[in-house]
Amino acid sequence: MASAMLGYLRHQYVAVLKISVFIFSILLVMWFIPHEGKFKFDFQQGKPWNHEALFAPFDFAILKSEKQIKIEKQRITDELNPYFDYQEEETILNREILVVNFEKKWKELHKNKADIRYSKSKKTLLSIYDSVQSIGVLQFHQILVQRDQNSKINIIKNRTASSLEINNIYTVKSAFDYASRVIDSTSGIDPVVLNALFGSAFIQNLVYDERITKQELNQALDNVSTTFGMVQQGQLIVAQGELVDEVKYSVLSSLRSEYEQRVGSTSEQNMLILGQAVLITSVFIALFLFMIILRKDIFSNLRKIILILVSMLIVILPSFTILAINPALIMLFPFGILPIILITFFDTRIMMMVHILTVMIIALAVPSAFSFVFLQLIIGFIVLFSLVNHNRRTYYFRTSVYIFLTYAILFFGFQVIQEGAIHLSQFNQLTNMGISATLTLLALPLIYGFERVFGIITDLTLLEFSNTNSPLLRQLAQKAPGTFQHSMQVANLSEEALFVIGGDTLLARTGALYHDIGKMENPLYFIENQMGGYNPHDDLTAAESARIIIDHVVKGIEKARKARLPEQIIDFIRTHHGDRRVEYFYFMEQKENPGLALDERDFRYRGPIPFSKETAVVMMADSVEAASRSIKNPTEQKLNDLVENIITKQMETNQFVNADITMREIITVKKILKKKLMNIYHVRIAYPD
Repeated sequence: MASAMLGYLRHQYVAVLKISVFIFSILLVMWFIPHEGKFKFDFQQGKPWNHEALFAPFDFAILKSEKQIKIEKQRITDELNPYFDYQEEETILNREILVVNFEKKWKELHKNKADIRYSKSKKTLLSIYDSVQSIGVLQFHQILVQRDQNSKINIIKNRTASSLEINNIYTVKSAFDYASRVIDSTSGIDPVVLNALFGSAFIQNLVYDERITKQELNQALDNVSTTFGMVQQGQLIVAQGELVDEVKYSVLSSLRSEYEQRVGSTSEQNMLILGQAVLITSVFIALFLFMIILRKDIFSNLRKIILILVSMLIVILPSFTILAINPALIMLFPFGILPIILITFFDTRIMMMVHILTVMIIALAVPSAFSFVFLQLIIGFIVLFSLVNHNRRTYYFRTSVYIFLTYAILFFGFQVIQEGAIHLSQFNQLTNMGISATLTLLALPLIYGFERVFGIITDLTLLEFSNTNSPLLRQLAQKAPGTFQHSMQVANLSEEALFVIGGDTLLARTGALYHDIGKMENPLYFIENQMGGYNPHDDLTAAESARIIIDHVVKGIEKARKARLPEQIIDFIRTHHGDRRVEYFYFMEQKENPGLALDERDFRYRGPIPFSKETAVVMMADSVEAASRSIKNPTEQKLNDLVENIITKQMETNQFVNADITMREIITVKKILKKKLMNIYHVRIAYPD
């Protein structure tokens, strides 16, 4: 039984891997999703309550809104009295200096201390100084600029804080004015000596203490209550049809917050996780069924499945991480990255399906699910309309601008619906959206990385490589100009044929441009590069000539890999001759060595044969275009016979058995090649008489 199961798994390992990557993705999403309950009622401020009457299921506190808390904190900041340190030591030291200066000044003017005014002048000097400095002289600080003179400051003196109005505290000027008034009103002193000293006697001994002030402010802000009331269990919160005003909105928001916290922190969490698992698994099953039923081309390619799932996870997992840290920052994340990546690698159906399912998963955890889903779905459509059929990198910058403009318009729309007006305080959300729109440009390096990791080529890369000014094509044009012109014609023929029968025209065109780059090694051995009558094959045996002709495929692959061309382009170099025989030199060898047994492998290309519609069409166009150059005086009949004979021979040698191209499509390709060749050689169609 076990061996049978192992045998089955061994033969079905690709299917097992596909299922495994889906299961791994589900587990990863379940690991990162915040395990918090979701309030089952949707409500908006200014809108009626559309559900049945709601009663409080338990006691809970009413939370203040962010706006209320912000206003309260600003009031505390404005009303907090700043702290100033009283500089005791500096005040005493300056008093001693003042006494010394008085002695010097008195001696300078009066020569001795016998003057009866000496004692009283000194006493008055110290009395004024002590009176002023004991209250304090305020040092200027920027924090005082906006404060009213009747407001207070806290003075820290002897490790004790006391409050005093600013207008009762001295400045240097007011202290000097006070000293002048006392001197003028006091008799028995020498005013000259005292006025001379008081010009520089006072020091600013009240210095702003930033550390203490900030400490007190932070403590006061931390003590701000986030609630302002209680709702009792069984109390009616809102009746059916009742308008959700600002107060009821606060109560409902508080109930939602309390409910989500309780579910996330009780025994009910296991049921919560189970519910999340069911919903997330259902989304991934929907994606699985969509691929297996409607997009078998995607489901058959494991790399594309992994690319889709990885693209989803690089959006889902960071979103859940942000929601777990701070849900208010969720709009900073560039959700537009996902549709941009998907539309670059896949078509619009895959892009929108995966984008919608990803948004549904993230909506399980975001606070305002409806507005989030609405925003992101519109963004998905904006990316679709902006980038579909546009393959230049500049369009990605334009898309980023469109995303921001869309965010701005929808932001104002939701503001009017929910708030009834546009509040400038909410503009930080618009700033976050602008950052999000800018960060969508990260899709460009991600696309480049995915191309390298998953080996899936995009139209952006194909456009770069199909530029005829690329280094390898410029080298081909210089070393083998005839081959370069041949490659250009093959590219045009292939593109036209695939446009009609359906296929990747850009891939075929790019592959056709590079399919003969191996001819650069020995350009003169290929007839399209021979300028005169000399043919170097005349000096070689048929076997040697065949080897040179066949080796241009191998040398082309080597050059392509050295230039780091994608494997999808190198496939055209490998397959454009399939495993056909070099007929001309094979028959020449038979003719030169009659009766000699030849090893046919020496005259046959190594393959592989074409394995896609694009490589098959390039093989047809390559053979037909090359052969048409040898026709002298081409006519409609000659070109018709040429195309029929060459493609019929390719079919007889089973060159297209691995390619997904039908007989009807091959017939259509023949018609297109005939028509294009007649246009190239200016052949007139022979109309019946």
